[in-house]
Amino acid sequence: MNIAGLFAGIGGFELGMQQAGHHADLFCDVLPTARAVLADRFPSVPFHHDITTLRSLPASVNALCAGFPCQDLSQAGKTAGLDGARSGLIAEVFRLLSRRRVPTVVVENVPFMLQLNGGDAMRAIVEEFEQRGYRWAYRVVDSWSFGLAQRRERVFLVASRELDPSAVLLADDAPIDRLKSQLGVLSHGFYWTEGLGGLGWAVDAVPTLKNGSTIGIASPPAVLLPDGRIVKLGIEDGECLQGFEPGWTSAAETVAKPSSRWGLIGSAVSVPVARWVGGRLAEPGVYDTSRDLPYPELGKSPKAARYDGKKRHAVRISTDPLGIKPAPLGTFMRDVAGQQMLSIKATAGFLSRTRRAKLRFEPGFIHAVERHLLAMGGTVPLHLPPAAQAQLELLAA
Repeated sequence: MNIAGLFAGIGGFELGMQQAGHHADLFCDVLPTARAVLADRFPSVPFHHDITTLRSLPASVNALCAGFPCQDLSQAGKTAGLDGARSGLIAEVFRLLSRRRVPTVVVENVPFMLQLNGGDAMRAIVEEFEQRGYRWAYRVVDSWSFGLAQRRERVFLVASRELDPSAVLLADDAPIDRLKSQLGVLSHGFYWTEGLGGLGWAVDAVPTLKNGSTIGIASPPAVLLPDGRIVKLGIEDGECLQGFEPGWTSAAETVAKPSSRWGLIGSAVSVPVARWVGGRLAEPGVYDTSRDLPYPELGKSPKAARYDGKKRHAVRISTDPLGIKPAPLGTFMRDVAGQQMLSIKATAGFLSRTRRAKLRFEPGFIHAVERHLLAMGGTVPLHLPPAAQAQLELLAA
């Protein structure tokens, strides 16, 4: 297929599709950093900088990929849904489809869209496709089960006027068990920028790589190693954990500071997942209709569903299409120069937030963080009641 990559970012969608035999005919992204990477990695592919000024798609295009902005659909975002200024940009996708019915469309976004506004966000999207004569299927999949040591669930939706989307997204299912915590034996990833309302805990993996943090800084996750050290990932580690080769985003440094690369990596589509989708677009499988369940017309949308042209169905299926268990996290952590020990300030700040949190932490985890802080030469914050801790922090500030 000839693909138009809208909201292309650093080309994860398109790289995976290329590995499956398809070809990118157009990129569109508003970020100068993304443009720098795409120009470096796909120098012969035409580029348009703003989807709102893209009048139509090239005549050669017969498939469209759109990992549209998720800020307003993320659980940590404004929850403005399709009315948001950024996530509302998916309306531009439908504008382009109204001008020309591209045969096949692949969309990617965060799972929270399934419950946003009582499930209306996802229903609004699929209704737009149905009105244009597309069948569709969608499914939440986890990058971890594609051999990447990252727990990253994303919704992939395929809509088509030519092929059966169920045979693309719902033909493969190979569920595998997740690992259980073993402190001192396995590595454990978490977000040191959190600790109050969440943690992002992952066993022998990292939590979902993000394009920013709750405290507004570049946000590589931390990893508690079996030997007790806590390190932050290097940028090239993050690239590998998304399926890119090390240094894939280095061209972004020609137009922005190095830390900008983390936002690009966190927003990207995992390459092996896109390769699987592209492979099934080229060679569809067979969907087993015994997986069909009644589709709920109200409330949270199901984690997998399909529309056969006449009726919607929920689908009973796992988040693991291929079931490829990843290698240990340490094998992805090769950017020794880019890795940093979690600093005294960062560790103390994280511990301070955990003192006020009502979260349940793995037994031994907080003590491990305290030991890391002591080893770094810091002082462990006092175990104070939340009100007293807040007052102490106010005085310190």
